[in-house]
Amino acid sequence: MTKVNLLENGPLVIVGEHTITHPDGTQEVKPSRASYCRCEKSANMPFCDGAHKG
Repeated sequence: MTKVNLLENGPLVIVGEHTITHPDGTQEVKPSRASYCRCEKSANMPFCDGAHKG
């Protein structure tokens, strides 16, 4: 089962295997857990790098 958690003032965390389709059409499979940026401050988009904290 895949779970999606929205952290208050933080990232969207997906736990469980999932596939990301990027704007250019490439796909990436994440096997376990990934945190996705919602504030658009991350230098590693679409992934959260903790930039929302500072």
